[in-house]
Parts: sequence; structure tokens; C-alpha cells
Amino acid sequence: MLFTDADRARISAAISEAESRTSGEIVVIVSTTPHRYASSALTIASLAALALPFTAVLFGWSPADLLPDWETMNWDTMSAEAHERRSLEVLIIIQALLFAGVLALGWFTPLARALTPQGLRRDRVHAAALSQFRARGLEATAGRTGVLLYIDEPDHIAEVIADTGIFARVSPDHWADTVDALIDGIRAGKPADGLVAAIGLAGAVLSQHFPAGTENRNELPDHLIEI
Repeated sequence: MLFTDADRARISAAISEAESRTSGEIVVIVSTTPHRYASSALTIASLAALALPFTAVLFGWSPADLLPDWETMNWDTMSAEAHERRSLEVLIIIQALLFAGVLALGWFTPLARALTPQGLRRDRVHAAALSQFRARGLEATAGRTGVLLYIDEPDHIAEVIADTGIFARVSPDHWADTVDALIDGIRAGKPADGLVAAIGLAGAVLSQHFPAGTENRNELPDHLIEI
């Protein structure tokens, strides 16, 4: 479990405190479900299977290395063409088994994620954060002042997405410290501390540009959302 009940209470209190100083709305979402990089797993498995024939030629592999009774077969009654066809059939079977084995390895272990370029993983997390931004109603706040702090725990990637009202006044560079706080907390094994620090930084930025008004309605939930 990534967070205890005490952690969740601390994070909820941090959101409430930050929002008390600003008309902005802060939503915190943490994704703890590992993403399966199907395209990477398929690519790795395909490359492994395609590399097998070249590896066999390079190291002088023959079917006899895998089939003990290969040399004892009665090749005298078999034409050279039939012999080559049988060897090819064995190679194809081994390729299929290798493909299936590497595909399973990439699907059920972190291998595919580890071999997926960092840029592609960031793009995937960004798309997931945008989807949650829309699904959680952050675009529906009165002043378009919703801010999403999104963490993908398995990939150790954080995103800050601000609605149009905030984006027009606050440069994306202002969120660098917030993202750093999120990532530092995860890497240190203290995600709750990282979130509380990031929420405080986000609240400080929002209070400068969007101070709390006389009617500071709480439009979005203050609790931690775990998916």
C-alpha cells in the first residue's frame, strides 16, 4: 500500500489549507497500477525471434543442438530439399516459442517498461493525466482555475496540468519545483511528504495570482484520489 490513512488525512488537510488562500482548485491523483507497454513487448519479442536465424548462422547452430535424435534420423531416404524443409520447420517452431516466451516476459514483468524510451513513457503519462483532468471535472470550475497534480507511481513520472485561466497567467516553468517535490518524495520512499510539499508549492503559486475571494467555494474534492 502506497499511503496509510494518516497519510491520506495529511494530504487532504494540505489541500484544504492551500485552497483556503486561493480561488484555485487543487486535485491530487495517484496512479499505482503498472501500465503494460504492449507495443514494446511485441517489438522486443519480434526482434528476438527475427534475430534467431542470424544468431544460428553466427554460432554455427544446428537442429541437432536442440534435438538429440536429430542425427540418428534416416536422412538417406530423405532428399536434400526435404532435409532443408525439415530444418526450416524446426527453426520456425523455435522462433515461435521464443517469440511467445519473450512476449510473456515483457507482458508480465517490468522488462517492457524498462526498455520503453523515457519520452514515450512521459507521453503516455501525460495523456493519462489529461484524461483524468477532463473526467474529474477540472474544466468545469467557475474561473477555469483547476490544477491537477498527477503522479504515476510505477513510472516515477509526475504531471501538473492547469486549466486555461491559470495557464494564461502562470508560466509552465513555475511548476518545475512542484514536479520536483513530487518525484523526490516518491524516490525517497516518502510519497506523502512529497505530495504535501508539492501541494504547498502549488498553493503558494495560486495564491499569488488567484487570491481567495469573499466567496471561496470548494468546487472539487480535497481528498487524495487513488486509481
